[in-house]
Amino acid sequence: MEVSHTLARPAAPVLSRPVAAAVAVLAVGAALGVGQLVAGLLSPTSSPYLAVGDAVVRLAPPPVVEFAKSAFGTADKPVLLAGMAVVLLLVAVAAGLASRRSSVPAQVVIGVLGLAGLVAVALGPAFAPADLVAPLAAAAAGLWVVRTLHRLALAAAVAPEAPGVRGLPRRAVLIGASAAVGVGALAAGGVGVAVGRGTVDSRTRLTRRLAAATVVHEAPLPSGTDFAAELGTTPFVTPNPEFYRIDTALRVPQLRAEDWSLRVHGRVARELTLTVDDLFARPLVERTITMTCVSNEVGGDLISTARFVGVELADVLREAGPMPGADQILSTSTDGWTAGTPTGVVLEPGRGALLALGMNGEALPAEHGFPVRMVVPGLYGYVSATKWVTDLELTSFADRDSYWVQRGWGERGPIKTECRIDLPRGFSQVPPGRVTVAGIAWSQPRGVSRVEISVDGGPWTEAQLAAEVGGNTWRMWRGTVEVGPGSHTVRARATDGLGNLQTEQRADVLPDGATGWPAMIFSAA
Repeated sequence: MEVSHTLARPAAPVLSRPVAAAVAVLAVGAALGVGQLVAGLLSPTSSPYLAVGDAVVRLAPPPVVEFAKSAFGTADKPVLLAGMAVVLLLVAVAAGLASRRSSVPAQVVIGVLGLAGLVAVALGPAFAPADLVAPLAAAAAGLWVVRTLHRLALAAAVAPEAPGVRGLPRRAVLIGASAAVGVGALAAGGVGVAVGRGTVDSRTRLTRRLAAATVVHEAPLPSGTDFAAELGTTPFVTPNPEFYRIDTALRVPQLRAEDWSLRVHGRVARELTLTVDDLFARPLVERTITMTCVSNEVGGDLISTARFVGVELADVLREAGPMPGADQILSTSTDGWTAGTPTGVVLEPGRGALLALGMNGEALPAEHGFPVRMVVPGLYGYVSATKWVTDLELTSFADRDSYWVQRGWGERGPIKTECRIDLPRGFSQVPPGRVTVAGIAWSQPRGVSRVEISVDGGPWTEAQLAAEVGGNTWRMWRGTVEVGPGSHTVRARATDGLGNLQTEQRADVLPDGATGWPAMIFSAA
């Protein structure tokens, strides 16, 4: 009797779920780290991670962008980047779980992510061919890491203590390799911080240079300009760290003043190229200016005031010689963002538009446009306040649309007459009797001539205005009302310097700024 024996094949090695997920997560982390490293060394705008984030901002519908601003304020960018990180983590874990037997699924996912980063970089507004290096290096690193770690992990799963590299146990090799990848990714990602050190040193030098320069300073603030010390409200001049920041830059451009230049071209008689040295060779002036974001809701805080130092933008334009029909100054940031400013507004006598170098006694902070930005009083920032400006093209509104105009926002962006209530705080409780109501009002460049307040729909009474600095700044106001116990609503309205009353009609920030009388609810008990 013949007996046949069948030899059972050994089972193919399979990674445990935690190990498979960890391999993919480490590979994606290595790809991100290498992408940041290469971008930091070659071109900061070529980071694939940030390029994808920029693409999300560019392609998001305006209502989505406004929701993010209103919901998260100036934290909208960290929230976006954190959300992307969570999505990448989940995708990496899913790819790892699908790659317990083979690394192919994880390689496909990393390849797709790499392609997304490559496309996002290539479609960026400031793209140059060299920018492709970072996303390609990131994809290559991710693919190499996932293949290498997956192979080591499979070998360790079959024979954990079998000799690996140079006689070490395979499990030890796997652990060591994983740790090296993790540390390397973190170190690579941190290189951008070190690269930014040049900006810090350059800014320190420019601050010293401004302090030593001859500047035509404005007069000190008149007595009675600022109620903040007495009432604990917003100070008249906003400290730099508290100055509102709204822009599309997920990574603050790291520039050196020594490398900066500005090209003025287009429909001009003479094309100009200016450096920081050229700006210092011109008269430097100081201007106190209130800047307002078009996304500021009624009663919102996206408004600040600072003392800027720079050169008159109108003088630069006159030297270039705008041609007939050049009714738009299309300004471009180093990261490709654009704004369209009416040429006639900048050339208006007394408007005071600047190419600003300094802010509140020091060089511009990096997040506010170092080394040079535009500041045009009387226009919302989206059409006038280009940070990190490197290009001014004289063109026409008929020929070119700027970044936000392409997304449905208004073309010219003049600032509307508005006011805000800072006291009493919303839903606060105060003692019955006389209650102080205070806030700010603005109507650049027309100025504010009157503010009135009303409680619970009662008659309007005129508030006390602080001393006026000029039409280009906000103006503080305060008044008192008599209230009894219970809940109350106070409203305010402003009148501009030409006698025009702020409109009561409510309007959204889209397409050219919110309107309406602000109201504050409080209780007395």
